[in-house]
Amino acid sequence: MKSIIKLIRPKQWIKNTFVLMPMFFGGTLFKGNNLIEGIIVFFAYSFIASSVYCFNDIIDVEADRRHPVKCNRPIAAGAISMPMAYGLMFLMFALSMATLLLLSSETYLKVTAILLAYFVLNMAYCAKLKDYAIIDVCIIAFGFVLRLLAGGFATGITLSKWIVLMTFLLTLFLSFAKRRDDVLRMNETGEAPRKNTIRYNLTFINEAITITAGVTLVCYIMYTVSPEVVQNFHTDYLYLTSIFVLVGLLRYIQIAVVDKKSGDPTKVILRDTFTQLIVLAWGLAFLIIIYFM
Repeated sequence: MKSIIKLIRPKQWIKNTFVLMPMFFGGTLFKGNNLIEGIIVFFAYSFIASSVYCFNDIIDVEADRRHPVKCNRPIAAGAISMPMAYGLMFLMFALSMATLLLLSSETYLKVTAILLAYFVLNMAYCAKLKDYAIIDVCIIAFGFVLRLLAGGFATGITLSKWIVLMTFLLTLFLSFAKRRDDVLRMNETGEAPRKNTIRYNLTFINEAITITAGVTLVCYIMYTVSPEVVQNFHTDYLYLTSIFVLVGLLRYIQIAVVDKKSGDPTKVILRDTFTQLIVLAWGLAFLIIIYFM
């Protein structure tokens, strides 16, 4: 059971909280029906993401066995057989499709189409597209945009163009920071952890991180001061939350460049107290401004 849990990676499900972002930014987080729909999509997305993780480990089994850390993954370590891995992949996919049946008929088709698009795109990513530098991180970032769209369709919330752009750019920033960890390992060992790592170097990665962080902050500020947002929330104080976004980006750059520990964004969020406090402070400030001011 421990190996199965390790393979489907429930810790990574934190990424799927992006489906709840439309409710948060739309000011409907505490509306019962929307919250239920959002939770359904969260679990549906989590199950289908686990299916992708299984397929990824199946495809990468030989490369994982040569990796100093990934060699401990269940399939690479021999704890789970290939037939069992395929069985888990199809089971997770089936659970995702079954969970979607709990959605209302008005949103079912749209959300299902998005999840299937996510599944197909990530199958192609695991099989081949992840070997191409820049394309790989763009696909990862687009996957988060699909999460956002799924949450928006499920709850009937129209997304601001700035939020969509910010989501893409933020996850692109995190993906480049993760690739920086690969480049460092390649420089130390002389062996590329991924096929596309040879198309990256520290100069390029550092500049890419700087650019995406800067544009992400600009997009967030544009969102907070956009006329439709000010009119929707009846406040023009949202721009104050940009302070937390800036500090959060700087902290992550510090972790990537100074501490050299940006290999797994999920672990950073779960383990770094400073980052957790910044995210909490941003969330509380945002909630107070849009719900109580």
